[in-house]
Amino acid sequence: MADLAWPRLYNCYKCQNHVCCHDDIVSKSFQAESGRAFLFSHAMNVVQGPEEDRQLITGLHTVADVHCSDCGEVLGWKYEKAYEELQKYKEGKFVLAKFKIVKANW
Repeated sequence: MADLAWPRLYNCYKCQNHVCCHDDIVSKSFQAESGRAFLFSHAMNVVQGPEEDRQLITGLHTVADVHCSDCGEVLGWKYEKAYEELQKYKEGKFVLAKFKIVKANW
């Protein structure tokens, strides 16, 4: 029988809710307020907060904090709009702080 390939997931560190897949990582070279972060193309089981303009390292962006849908912990943010042309690739993507997510199914 062939081995089944389970997706490598990341869970909320607080409640173990599945929030993203390893295969959706766009970059591991992002910085959150409190340390390293990953840029993901998709996230699941998160709730988006209100949009706001925020001055980040790479310029002005419209972002919305994202919270775990089970426990409400803020895990990172979603890029809604980038004002600089070189930053447009981030639009619609999620930044999750590395210390707020833990590996599951690995």
